[in-house]
Amino acid sequence: MLKYCSIGSGSCGNCHYIGYKDTNILIDAGLTGKKITQGLNSVDVDGKNLNGIFITHEHSDHIKGAGIISRKYDVPIFANIDTWRAMIDKIGKIDEKNMIVFENDKSYSLNDILIRPFSIMHDAADPVGFTIMNEKDEKIAVATDLGNITTNIRDNLKGSDLVVLESNYDKEMLMMGSYTYALKKRVMSEVGHLSNEEAANFSIDLINDGVKQILLAHLSRENNFPELAYQTSKGILEMSDIKVGRDVNLDILRRNEISDLFTPNNGSGVIRANGTSR
Repeated sequence: MLKYCSIGSGSCGNCHYIGYKDTNILIDAGLTGKKITQGLNSVDVDGKNLNGIFITHEHSDHIKGAGIISRKYDVPIFANIDTWRAMIDKIGKIDEKNMIVFENDKSYSLNDILIRPFSIMHDAADPVGFTIMNEKDEKIAVATDLGNITTNIRDNLKGSDLVVLESNYDKEMLMMGSYTYALKKRVMSEVGHLSNEEAANFSIDLINDGVKQILLAHLSRENNFPELAYQTSKGILEMSDIKVGRDVNLDILRRNEISDLFTPNNGSGVIRANGTSR
């Protein structure tokens, strides 16, 4: 089975672990090298067994530890050409053999998994989300830093067993908070982030398309908190007669905590890696 664990998710740093058989990858590495190594150890993965770091975009909360991990464990970094150009001076010297370029909206095989970077809307050079599949048709999607839900995003997330979905801010908290007006406009723009309400409404479509597990991610430290994001989504889902625990499993990925290890169970929900249900 595919395995997923959040090593960190939020404004302060993002890093997602996905594994299958002997293949281990990171999506983003926006934490310290020490924190990333601790997260890998928590799921019994040695950094030297990483097969790649896949970068969504060049913002520091997604690349902070990428160069460190690549140099320490001799791990290739995968990104599209515009992201490489935008981040190359930020992550330190990378061995040329570990600088891998992909094209958006194409699928790539890496050992036993199929990885597809898909284009998204965010204020970065050329941002992407990712889907990961195996030969059993299990599918995990990571979709954060979304200013807008496009047809391309919908098409790529459709049919996923597990979706990591941004639920970045509460609009009222954002408007009442300390951000400048310009920054507030940026966050709410089509190249900014998804609000709790936007994430919840999109979740309805995902669930109707067969998604069984949604992990709310990338919560803002200043403009959100876990209980609010969870209750907002739960309430909106229930207004559409979608019951959490019956029709979908809903969880929050916390900013500074390593998550449980999640394992899709072929469309019948998600079980913990130790076999307990949630």
